Amino acid sequence: MIKVICFGTFDPLHEGHRSLFTQARALGDHVTVIIAKDSTIRHVKKREPYQYEQTRLLAVCASGLVDYARLGREDDVYAVLSEERPDVICLGYDQTHFVDRLESELAKQGIIARIVRAEAHEPQTQKSTLLRKKSHFFPKHTNRRECITTQ
Repeated sequence: MIKVICFGTFDPLHEGHRSLFTQARALGDHVTVIIAKDSTIRHVKKREPYQYEQTRLLAVCASGLVDYARLGREDDVYAVLSEERPDVICLGYDQTHFVDRLESELAKQGIIARIVRAEAHEPQTQKSTLLRKKSHFFPKHTNRRECITTQ
């Protein structure tokens, strides 16, 4: 079985992310997605998440395009590599965070994995930063921070 892993914030999940998951599926038999924790978004992107981590996790699971989804780790973002032991890592076309040390972390953990960069899917419209700017993305009658949580 070839295990493929994707990771990101998916805040919010959109068609570009669905394309990423579909491309990941073509690379292997089992697709795992690691969703960034809220604290990681605050630390790395210097902003509040638009959707809570549990909401983003549920959205990825509900997409029906992945076999397994889980939250990342706060203490060591690369620890998921040894926990999941992927054969392939499928990166988003514009993914930059935590990519610079990825090869050295794989080597340090004794993991041999191919790193693949996914093709862009309508980047002029299907990009989280663009979608968050559109006022209609989050309905006015709801608070964008409300969510169903399992915690």
